[in-house]
Amino acid sequence: MTQPGGGGCVTSTGAYNPCLEWLDYQRMETMRMNSMKKMTAAKMLTAMAFTMSLLASGFCAAAAPELHVKKTMTIAAPADKVWDASKDFNGLSTWHPALASDELQSGTNNTVGAVRLLTLKGGGTIKEKLLQFDQQGHRYRYAIIESVLPVSHYSATFVVTSLGANKTLVTWSAKFKRKNSSDTPPDNENDKTATDTIEGVFKAGLDNLKKIVEAK
Repeated sequence: MTQPGGGGCVTSTGAYNPCLEWLDYQRMETMRMNSMKKMTAAKMLTAMAFTMSLLASGFCAAAAPELHVKKTMTIAAPADKVWDASKDFNGLSTWHPALASDELQSGTNNTVGAVRLLTLKGGGTIKEKLLQFDQQGHRYRYAIIESVLPVSHYSATFVVTSLGANKTLVTWSAKFKRKNSSDTPPDNENDKTATDTIEGVFKAGLDNLKKIVEAK
């Protein structure tokens, strides 16, 4: 016979022991609660790690934002004349002063998929692919494949718009990222350098195009 007594349990050999059964239950319940706490803690750590990973990914993306450049030029000439002088995908060197040559590497001139190789007068090359060509709309779009320029993910659009019988607006725009994707690029590879470079390319080209067309 077993009876609770004094602060514990008094047990006779071979007798049913409800006190020990209760102690076993408490022990198992404690183990179950501890196990649940460990599982909850593990889930919280996993969630925190996932959140930190997302934050880190977002930070990296923010470190190399998409940049935009847009330059326009008004030319005192009919739109068809301006378009004829600037439309050829393999003819950029005929009006851009920074280029020594413009040669097709593959495809057909002014046909989507054509690839051109631009050679700079100061050295270096730029390989570009034609993505869109609209003869009637006086516009084309292209992307850089390989380049010495400090940019990546680059695509640009060139548009010639009539503003009257003898007045034309040329718009050259691009979106891109800096080539150096590190969080702290050097000054000659940062966002400002990338933007200034493309702005310089566009301005030099449009200034010279205006000069050439208006002189004819």
